[in-house]
Amino acid sequence: MARSGRQGVGGRVRDGANRPVVLAALATGLILSLVSGRYGWERDELYFAMLKPAWGYVDQPPLVPLLAHGLSSVVDAVWFVRIPATLAAMATVVIVALVCRELGGSDRATAWTAWLTAGTSAVLGFGHVLLTNVFDLATWTLICLLVIRAELRSRLRLWLAAGVVAGLSTYAKWLVVWLLVGILVGILVAGPRERLRSRPVLAGGLAAVAISAPNLVYQLTHDLPQLRMGAALSDHNAGQVRWFMWVLILVILGPVLVPVWALGARDLWRRAEWRNVRFLLPATVFVILATFAAGAQPTYPTPMLLVLLAAGMAGRADRIVGRRWVRALLAVNAAVALVVSLPLLPVSVVGSTPIPAMNATVADQIGWPAYVRDVEAVVATLDPGERHTTVVLASNYGEAGALTRLGHDLPPVVSGHNSLGEHPPPPDTATTVVVVGGQARMADRWFRTCTVMGHLDNRVDVDTEEQDLPIAICRGLTRPWRDLWPLVRHLD
Repeated sequence: MARSGRQGVGGRVRDGANRPVVLAALATGLILSLVSGRYGWERDELYFAMLKPAWGYVDQPPLVPLLAHGLSSVVDAVWFVRIPATLAAMATVVIVALVCRELGGSDRATAWTAWLTAGTSAVLGFGHVLLTNVFDLATWTLICLLVIRAELRSRLRLWLAAGVVAGLSTYAKWLVVWLLVGILVGILVAGPRERLRSRPVLAGGLAAVAISAPNLVYQLTHDLPQLRMGAALSDHNAGQVRWFMWVLILVILGPVLVPVWALGARDLWRRAEWRNVRFLLPATVFVILATFAAGAQPTYPTPMLLVLLAAGMAGRADRIVGRRWVRALLAVNAAVALVVSLPLLPVSVVGSTPIPAMNATVADQIGWPAYVRDVEAVVATLDPGERHTTVVLASNYGEAGALTRLGHDLPPVVSGHNSLGEHPPPPDTATTVVVVGGQARMADRWFRTCTVMGHLDNRVDVDTEEQDLPIAICRGLTRPWRDLWPLVRHLD
């Protein structure tokens, strides 16, 4: 790695200094690509792929479902659907390294930042599956890079570019609003307060609003579904999220890197040459506190931790990586992240490890073909004459997506989970229902008779959300489907 430094903040880059950063990004892409087809579809990917393109959904903006649906229509393979996530992870590695460079980090510091970022569970885990998290990593860190460059290089027009990125980011997830509010709060707390009256900042805000306008119109004309979804997630998850968030903050980049980003937080506040961008520290605190208050998902502060990591490396790389034992710890940190985040182990041994408990997306990729076969076996017991009056009711969108994509010769599949519940209910002629999953335990309230015919089993002893749940055949509606459907529908 190059050892020559840069003079001051925003100085010239030595020839060849970008090579280690590019190599780190390419290595990230190569590793993710090599394992992208292992284990199988993740539950959210199955759900996104079955959603038809729309301006929005009750639980999602349009971008990620559009990508999943469109790519799976071209090549029906999970490795192909995950290409955008891989590219976003690679972009994140480069962006975080550039944040370090923008803060005055040497070539060595910038290179190490790229490789450390590539070796985190955040980049590897989020980059492995097509979810919204990896796009937050890329767009949030890019917004931070642009505002840092705007302030430290006196190129205030880059605030407009940051607003454009923020507006585009709303099509993946509305969470970027938290970052924007955090930056506003940070400037009010730490300055430079006069920036809030500057034309480039105001133009950036207007650009964000204008670009997100179609997305916003959908929300306003559909009774603000994202707020309803957030409230549902909070009701369902808040108790766990509000304590687990603090644990995740310490492990999502790896425990070894906690001192690095903690020092970055201190330096961001104290260093005189960073005075104009120290608002990013209270912005980070705001995002953490907002995550705690909302209680929806514990991963939301992760992009800001990457920015703090870059700040820590910018001023202290030689002291951090100059010791052999520290470099050994950093290598162990990356190795653990690889094993925990990616499908490296044989699926037959995963259930005997703590990995499914540590990384839910691993468990959420395992067992779908076996579960589909279990349901197909129950459907096969129906009298052929009864098949035309039968539907399969999946309790959640993962089950619905798996049955739709992987099932063969099944009756129509319906579900009341999240956006699938927005679809019309089955016709009243559907008087026989194969209920799959958790709702089979309460189906006797909705139908005259229900008989449990089997249980879901992934055959590899991985503790997933579906494992050991019942499959029931229910007959006889207790009320018309239009009255039953509101009871079947649920947000979580």
